[in-house]
Amino acid sequence: MKAIITVVGPDRVGIIAEVCTLLAELHISVVEISQTIMQRTFTMIMLVEWTAGAPEFDTVQARITEKGDQMGLSIRIQRQDIFTAMHTI
Repeated sequence: MKAIITVVGPDRVGIIAEVCTLLAELHISVVEISQTIMQRTFTMIMLVEWTAGAPEFDTVQARITEKGDQMGLSIRIQRQDIFTAMHTI
């Protein structure tokens, strides 16, 4: 399964490292990543893929939301098929 993760919030050192560390712990591989800073606001979108040993989507979603709360960021995850359907005309 693939999913889209978005991260938005105040810029600071280590955001990508912390998010990627959590994903590695969950056995989720980063396929693509794009990030930018817009007037001191960090924005990132990632395409990720489940690998062997990765937990169910709901578990990953809960862990990612919790990490976002801890970091003071909005971190959201959505299944790629749903994301694509929502953004297709």
